Amino acid sequence: MSQAALDHLVVMAASLEEGLAWCEATLGVTPDAGGQHAFMGTHNRLLRISSPAFAASYLEIIAIDPQGQAPSGHRRWFDMDDSALQAQVRSQGPQLIHWVARVNGIVQASEALRALGHAVGTPQAASRQTPRGLLAWQIGLRPDGQRLLQGLLPTLIEWGEQHPEASMADKGVALQQLQLLHPDADALKTALQALGLVGNPALQLAQASTPALVAHLHTPKGPVQLRSPL
Repeated sequence: MSQAALDHLVVMAASLEEGLAWCEATLGVTPDAGGQHAFMGTHNRLLRISSPAFAASYLEIIAIDPQGQAPSGHRRWFDMDDSALQAQVRSQGPQLIHWVARVNGIVQASEALRALGHAVGTPQAASRQTPRGLLAWQIGLRPDGQRLLQGLLPTLIEWGEQHPEASMADKGVALQQLQLLHPDADALKTALQALGLVGNPALQLAQASTPALVAHLHTPKGPVQLRSPL
């Protein structure tokens, strides 16, 4: 299995309109159009945040699609059906909730995490149409949609022939550092080591009484910190 890397950050919004307004007010830019995930009943907007520390990375602003259908037989990804998380987003506004790591060999990567006791999702094929053609990927999905280790263990993704960041405009937003704060930092570190995610000095893991995901971004408005209220 080749080394994994941060793929994208996930910001959940109560509506895509709120997510758009939040991005413009917080980061000073308008995100690119995204698309619909018919199999999940969600839709998104996307923003390139690539940097020397985190190549080919982006920020996903995601919301439940009011025109879409709820999944049948399972819950939406990233705990988006969790009532407490929904209430938190409605009351506090769009917020960073998770991150996704890309791998080459999602089956092997998933097995490596399961061997450590982390019941990660089974890889599922997914796709959506874009102006550049079909965007296809595999992503690890649990039937309950649950994020593991309070959202600090990343969801795994393996892209097909094209990666969405390649078609995103550079709007001057760059991810400089990602901090992972967790009460059981040793367990998280062991899991990240199994994926080959330890070694990037900009990806920092630390012990903390309260779990949190903290992204440090350079933006047209200056330095911006996004912190998950996990």
